[in-house]
Amino acid sequence: MSPLADALAPWHEFYALLGGASATMIALLFVAVSVGAGVFSSTRRAPLRAFLSATVVHFSSILAACLIVLAPIRDWILFGGLILGAGMLGLVYSALVCRDTVRDGVIKSIDLEDRTWYLALPVVGYLLETASGAALARRYDQGCVALALSMGLLLVIAIHNAWDITVWSITRKRE
Repeated sequence: MSPLADALAPWHEFYALLGGASATMIALLFVAVSVGAGVFSSTRRAPLRAFLSATVVHFSSILAACLIVLAPIRDWILFGGLILGAGMLGLVYSALVCRDTVRDGVIKSIDLEDRTWYLALPVVGYLLETASGAALARRYDQGCVALALSMGLLLVIAIHNAWDITVWSITRKRE
């Protein structure tokens, strides 16, 4: 068991870069939505919530985890608890997206690829983040690797989904 600062020191640049990339992607997603605003009308509210909002949440959760890692927290339990809590919030949000997708009938119109990228993979990412938080709270250095893997997975998911939304929006007719 090393001190928390020693365990996180090798990860500093990784999380600084990851946080900067996530913040940049959030901003670019806002620009893309502004440009394609005519596609997102009141008749497409459910897909907007299930696809676009979820992608912003994924980028935001990555940014939040990076801020937690880079904050001057010295206590393993507090640090692990914050990461665990962030992962649990992601799981709750993912559950709400799944519920809304089924409730609004969107699930019937999306294919297996979209179910995988928008519904299943984010749950895996947030489960891994939650597990890494539990490991970190127990002072396991390996929790740092698990957290990095979960953030990498969420980043890949969010980038894929942002690109998918962008392509979808530019190929649709304005309403």
